[in-house]
Amino acid sequence: MSRRAWLLFHRWVGLVIAGFLLLAGLTGGLIVWYHELDAVVAAELHHLPTRPAPPAQPTAPDRFDLRERVAAAYPKAWVNYVDLRPLEPGRSAVFFIEGAIPPGSREHRMLPNDEVFIDPLSGGIVGERRWGAISQGWHNLLPFIYQLHQQLALGTVGTWVFGIVALLWTLDCFVGAWLTLPPKAPRSHATSALRAARRGWQRWMPAWRVRWRGGAYKLNFDLHRAGGLWLWAMLFVLAWSSVAFNLNAVYSPVMKLFFATDDGPVPGPRPKADQIEPGIPWRQAHRMAQAHMAAEGRRLGFEVVEPQALSYDPHKALYRYSVRSSADVREKFGSTRLWFDANTGELRRSWLPSGRHAGDTITTWLVTLHIAQVWGLPFRVFVTLMGLVVAMLSITGVVVWAKKRRARLAAR
Repeated sequence: MSRRAWLLFHRWVGLVIAGFLLLAGLTGGLIVWYHELDAVVAAELHHLPTRPAPPAQPTAPDRFDLRERVAAAYPKAWVNYVDLRPLEPGRSAVFFIEGAIPPGSREHRMLPNDEVFIDPLSGGIVGERRWGAISQGWHNLLPFIYQLHQQLALGTVGTWVFGIVALLWTLDCFVGAWLTLPPKAPRSHATSALRAARRGWQRWMPAWRVRWRGGAYKLNFDLHRAGGLWLWAMLFVLAWSSVAFNLNAVYSPVMKLFFATDDGPVPGPRPKADQIEPGIPWRQAHRMAQAHMAAEGRRLGFEVVEPQALSYDPHKALYRYSVRSSADVREKFGSTRLWFDANTGELRRSWLPSGRHAGDTITTWLVTLHIAQVWGLPFRVFVTLMGLVVAMLSITGVVVWAKKRRARLAAR
């Protein structure tokens, strides 16, 4: 394709995705701080009220006691996820619930709320909300912003739309960078390859500079071009990892072309119908999960740092146990996990986020960089600023197009 064809591609793809990236950049910069901001905006749900010290109790309810209390309080719901991470003092425990599937139906019953907050000391319900439903009030602001960032708050349709936008953005990362290269200059036989490369770099250097005093149009143009060049690597990380989040049907086959991955299904038989209750009780399953994880750690050479969650899948009659381990690169929310039969306890499969398959390691790093879960506070600030950069590139791109369009119309 000619340079003009690639320029048209960059122009029209940029215009199509500009509004989406503006929204994604601004919301993404906020949800880097999701847990901190949500604890402020929805403080009545996350923070327990100050009260006199309760009378001494023999034992405080554990997470599985709390799960049973939530299940008793919501008899039309499934409580199949138990967060095992340590709780901060004065903070409520959170349980996500989903509507049960009525007999003869394949759809989950719609619940008015699907996130329950419970006092870990008394076992009392602190509050509830339907995650992301901004109509319920300000306490759902951060979940709503999260949904906007991930799927335009439109569910499956929004997920696909943002996935296609992310794929176009990924392709445009390469096209936009290539368009900054100067046209190839004729090279004489007497010119060495090193000298030609040096001259090419000298001709490319203006693309990396911003003319702060060249007028509004030049400033917009340079911010768009130079900003995209200086931060190209991180822009590509955000774009391609967004494809992984929203359009895995494209991401996974592409990665498998170049790297080994381990993303197959969990082996073993599946029940003919949903098994609502696991055959192995939750506490016993937790002990089995710990034993399985310890054995896998010895076999594969990793150490468990912190438990994350135990969940049950009634469609497959499987428990899934997640921990943060030495194979994780995230500072929080580890993704080292295994699956075992909820009736027999037989280990079915384990998965490591890094160090076992190159494709999984790369994906883990892409996702971790995207959600700013590595390198502490400085990198979280950097990713927040990257959200503003994405918004800036979208705006300046539209401004440059509008200015050139006016000039073309005036010339006609």
